[in-house]
Formats: sequence, C-alpha cells, structure tokens
Amino acid sequence: MHDFIDAIMFGFKEMLRVRTMKYAMVSGIIVSFIWVGIGIYFWNDIITLSSSVLSLLPFSMLRSNGAWMLSTFLWLQLVLVTFALIFAFFGNIFIGKMSREKYSFFSIFIGIASAVFWSVVWVFKADYIHAQFLKLLTWLPFETVEKGIAFLIGFYLIYTAIIVSMIFITSITSTKFLAEVREECFPYDRMYDDHEISTIAQAMRDTTIFLFASLVSFPFLFVPIINFIILVALWVWLMKDTIVSDASAFVFGDIDKKRLQEYQVGIWSISIIGSLFNFMPVLNVFGPYFTELAMFHYLKDKREY
Repeated sequence: MHDFIDAIMFGFKEMLRVRTMKYAMVSGIIVSFIWVGIGIYFWNDIITLSSSVLSLLPFSMLRSNGAWMLSTFLWLQLVLVTFALIFAFFGNIFIGKMSREKYSFFSIFIGIASAVFWSVVWVFKADYIHAQFLKLLTWLPFETVEKGIAFLIGFYLIYTAIIVSMIFITSITSTKFLAEVREECFPYDRMYDDHEISTIAQAMRDTTIFLFASLVSFPFLFVPIINFIILVALWVWLMKDTIVSDASAFVFGDIDKKRLQEYQVGIWSISIIGSLFNFMPVLNVFGPYFTELAMFHYLKDKREY
C-alpha cells in the first residue's frame, strides 16, 4: 500500500513539471486539431451512421438514452465554463507571482475542483436533471430527438478518438519521456531503454484490440448504464495494458507478464485513477502521462525488493 501511495504522489508531482506539461500540451493540441478536422470533414457520414442505428431503437429507449447523454454533455459544458471563468478571473492575478510548476498545479487544481464540484451536484440532483431532459425529449418529435442524439454521439466519437490517440502517443514516446524523468529523479538507477520497438508494437496491438472491441460493442452505446460501463471498462483496460507494458520494459528490461501478475491490484488501481482524467475536458490529455509516471515509480519500487 505504501508503494502505491508513493507512486500516486510521484505521478501528481511529476505531472506538474514543465517537462510533462510540454509533452502533454503539445501532443494534446496536435491530436485535438487533427481529430476535430477529421470530425468536421466526415461529420455528415458520422451523423448518417448514428441516425441509421438510432432509427432501429424504440422511442422509449431513445428518449432515456438521450436524456442520459444530454445530462453528461451538460456536465462537461459546466465543468469547462467553470474552469474558464475561474481561470480568467484568477489566472492573470497569479501568473506573475508563481513558478511554472506552481502555476501548473493551480491550473490543474481548478480543473479537478470544477469537475468534483459538478460531480457532487450531479450525485444529488441526477434524477431531477434526467427527469427534466426526459420531459424535454417527450415534447419533441422522434426525428428531432434522433438527430440531436446523433450529434451527441458524433462528439463522443471524436472525444474518444482523442483519448485513444493520447494514450498511443504517450506509449510510443514513453522511452524518451521516462529516460528524462530517470535522468532528473533517479540518475543512479539502472533502467532499460532498448525495448522501444516492443513497446510500440504493444501499443499498436492494444489500440487495434480497443478499436475492434469498440466496433463490436457499438450497438450497446445506445443502451443507458451499459454504455457507461463498457466505455469506462475499455478506457481502463487500454490505459492499463498499454502503459504497464511501457513501464515494465523500461524498469525490468522486458515486458515481464508473469511478474506483473503479482502487482495486479496496484496496476489496476493506478490505471483507474489515470482513466478518471478522461472525464475532465482539457485535463484528459494529462491522464496517460500521470499513469505512465505513477506506473514507472510503482514498478521501480517493486523491482528493488
């Protein structure tokens, strides 16, 4: 337990370093622009595909799922607006009075606090919010509801593509990134940086499996509750399987799957915490890097036993 807590603290601390911020922000901006551009270009095709599936569902299921998706979309927008307003009012005040690390911590803290605040509101008012959206969707004709939900699904697909791409990029650059962390934090610890090809191959394999599983489970995307469970499970699995391979190869010299079986509780716990970043817009680009850092520290401590 002590190793797990140390790993989490190390992940948060190093995530706020200028080095990590550069990796996360540069890759996040590039990935976001690429997928937004792709989404705009293929938008009509995405809407047509979503609408064709939605047309097969009964109106009651469509209405219930639509209310859930609208509630989630509203939560995301409130988190973003709250973050933007607080940052706009207080960000400029502190920008000249803080170091880069402290300013990074301030920015991420605002994002996390905004997400936590609105999550608490949703916990107590989720039924009321869902009921209001159900009323709204009941008043609207089927075609309007279908088109509106198809638009939300389009946004969801683009957002998921950004998350998967960030995990992939974090993985294929992990050797260089972790080498810089080792050089600064653990300069006398022996690490292995000659397994880059195997980690890239693992990242490509995991991404392919994720895409296939997402395609197979696509019809369940329109079923309330089940869609959320499948979504989170796939995110956590992809984060765990990809990032732990990177850290294992860097720390142990190869992807030691038998040895990793001994540490499954800590590995899954770190992956779940890292996946929670996916629920926070903007901050989602930091999730893979936090997981990479925490996993590296956790496995390094285990190696020393």
